[in-house]
Amino acid sequence: MKTIYLDNNATTRTAPEVLEAMLPFFADLYGNPSSMHFFGGQVARHLKTAREQVAALIGAHPSEIVFTSCGTESDNAAIMGTLYSYPEKKHLVISRVEHPAVLNVAHHLQARGYRITELKVDGQGQLDLEELRHVLTEDTALVSIMTANNETGVIFPIDEIAAIVRERGIPFHTDAVQAVGKIPMDMGRSPIDMLSLSGHKLHAPKGIGALYIRKGTRFAPFVVGGHQEAGRRGGTENVPYIIGLGHAAEFCLAHLEEENTRVRALRDRLETALLERIPNTIVNGDRQHRLPNTTNLSFEYIEGESILMLLSDEGVCASSGSACTSGSLQPSHVLRAMGVPFTAAHGSIRFSLSIYNTEEDVDVVIDVLPPIIQRLRDISPFWQDYVDGKPMDAFLTGGDVAHHVHG
Repeated sequence: MKTIYLDNNATTRTAPEVLEAMLPFFADLYGNPSSMHFFGGQVARHLKTAREQVAALIGAHPSEIVFTSCGTESDNAAIMGTLYSYPEKKHLVISRVEHPAVLNVAHHLQARGYRITELKVDGQGQLDLEELRHVLTEDTALVSIMTANNETGVIFPIDEIAAIVRERGIPFHTDAVQAVGKIPMDMGRSPIDMLSLSGHKLHAPKGIGALYIRKGTRFAPFVVGGHQEAGRRGGTENVPYIIGLGHAAEFCLAHLEEENTRVRALRDRLETALLERIPNTIVNGDRQHRLPNTTNLSFEYIEGESILMLLSDEGVCASSGSACTSGSLQPSHVLRAMGVPFTAAHGSIRFSLSIYNTEEDVDVVIDVLPPIIQRLRDISPFWQDYVDGKPMDAFLTGGDVAHHVHG
């Protein structure tokens, strides 16, 4: 059975070119780039090239790139590094739909005396920029708002947001993990102060990320140790993976147009066909301002876990939301923040494509998903109640759908 992989917002395939570029640094070029001798020096030159490649992908200067272990570390470093730099300020602004790498840090800080403001989103998943302006105070140490939502693909007007924050003299960070490599980004023209990215979202391996820190931005190291990364992140560099990230950045830059044309067309074709063939299906989020590879669909009156299991039986890999929260049967915090009703939120599925997907992949999903949805609705008391025009109290109050469907 062929694997149809449509869960690229969870992780991407490491590009073969990236893997090939990494291999020499596990065996032949194993020197420490901080060493004084020629053997380490030649590795340092390759590391310098990788920094230039990552900088080029987002329009930054190479000196503004700090290598980390992942997107979560980058987010943590941006937030904590800023708070360390402004110890007198105790206010942090985020959105309600942030990734757990930001949201849970905020909750952690709140328990330790910080004041956290979580900006609301509307039914399309978009922010009210007037609310942002209203909540900023002299005590605000940092605003951290994601560029694109990992579940819905909704893109925020991030440069406009950053400009509002900059006007108040407040540092601004964006978690751009889902956006980098999918949409053009240019830090040279943007007011963003800090930006997080992750290798495994853009065809590099897991375990490598980067944090962009604009020159002149106040920042204290989150990982304290040696002099590496110009004193901004201690620890011997993970050279093979940094090399991989550099080549992945170059790879994504070369395929950016394809991501926004062919991949977007595949996504649109999949979405349109499913909306036509499956009644009571809803697209979650702003369809005009979203990533080119992502669609989040709710199939009303059934639950997503069952859909995913039956899709998996057909070789199709998708997600019910963020991989970091997929263990929960509760509806996505993103969809809840958008006001998506329980009748739809429980049955949400995210399809996220990449340049490795084909027309044939989309055809398989279009063929197998409608009968899966019908099969689940046939055994769902909620669907039957809907058909019969009865109230669905358990759904409307967030009842345990898995129990009712499988029990």
